[in-house]
Amino acid sequence: MTHASEAHLAWAQDRHDTVTGPLGALALVVQAWSSPGEPAVDEALAREGHPADAQFSRLQRPRVDSGEVEDGYRIWRSDSPARHAFQALEVYDYDPAWVVEGRFELVDEERAIAFEHLLDGGATRALPVSGDLIFTHQGQEVRLAAFDAVYAGVSTLHLVFADQTNGAESYATGRFLFLERPESDALAADGSVAVTIDFNRAVVPPCGFSNQMNCPLPPLQNRVPFPIRAGERTVRYAEGFSL
Repeated sequence: MTHASEAHLAWAQDRHDTVTGPLGALALVVQAWSSPGEPAVDEALAREGHPADAQFSRLQRPRVDSGEVEDGYRIWRSDSPARHAFQALEVYDYDPAWVVEGRFELVDEERAIAFEHLLDGGATRALPVSGDLIFTHQGQEVRLAAFDAVYAGVSTLHLVFADQTNGAESYATGRFLFLERPESDALAADGSVAVTIDFNRAVVPPCGFSNQMNCPLPPLQNRVPFPIRAGERTVRYAEGFSL
């Protein structure tokens, strides 16, 4: 077994531990929002009907139609139905062919792309996309829009993509891939920088583990016309269970 294969197994185990943990997506049973201008729901009220060991957290988001800030909260339970029904997070074997050398090309610092989200009934949210991830597959240039985000204090490129495995081999609506965003001073004069895109790190989005998660869906330009058999495939639950 190569070092890369061993690292892939360790990554897959870490992902398993994360999604099955106390604050993993499998444990999320409630995500609720107050209307703009209304005070955030009191924690004691939100916890009513839940066991004492339930986890509680707060969050905010802009309202999809007006951009006004909404306050929300989440409840995580170790006895959630999804956690009990979970059997495995299926992952493709490591494939070095899907460690792709490409580039990040800065397009427009102010560019935003409308992303439809799973629970928004067809409405879209504009997310900041300052550049594209570009690579070549079988002689064809592929250009994918990754939106800018910050996770754990790290500037990140969040790629939401679909490929020809979705629905047959992998999670139906698409998958996510996260890359560290290149520093501005690393960009060449033409506004691009070389990046390694490792599709072996593609993951099932949180909505594959909880029906409370409102995941962005792949925009048209991020739907590639070939299969990417790398990374996480899908979540396997006990027979008869559905989110």
